[in-house]
Amino acid sequence: MQEDMLRKIFSLQKEFDEAVMKHRDLDYPPEIWIQKEVLAIISELGEVLDEVNFKWWKDPKEIDHAKLTEELVDVLHFFVSMCLKAGIGPDELYEAYVRKNRENFARQEGATDRPGYAWKK
Repeated sequence: MQEDMLRKIFSLQKEFDEAVMKHRDLDYPPEIWIQKEVLAIISELGEVLDEVNFKWWKDPKEIDHAKLTEELVDVLHFFVSMCLKAGIGPDELYEAYVRKNRENFARQEGATDRPGYAWKK
């Protein structure tokens, strides 16, 4: 089921990106798109920080779950768009994620030759 949802997200993002490019008459090479989307993600991550009481010098506010979700979805929009521009589809992303997740666990468990990752016993 999750794989189907991921495919749907990619499909919706592709449709949206194509509409934006058409209606705004945008035509950048993939590397420029990716640069722009990295900057957009950085901007959106700043908005995520604002939602989780990042400013220790201010009185904390109650976290607005809906607003936090909205900001995280904005990050996802740009991330998926970047994947599309890089020629990475949902299947490739899923497989790469699973591989990297396995590798990360192996590192944390001290089961690789990479030093400095193992959990304390």
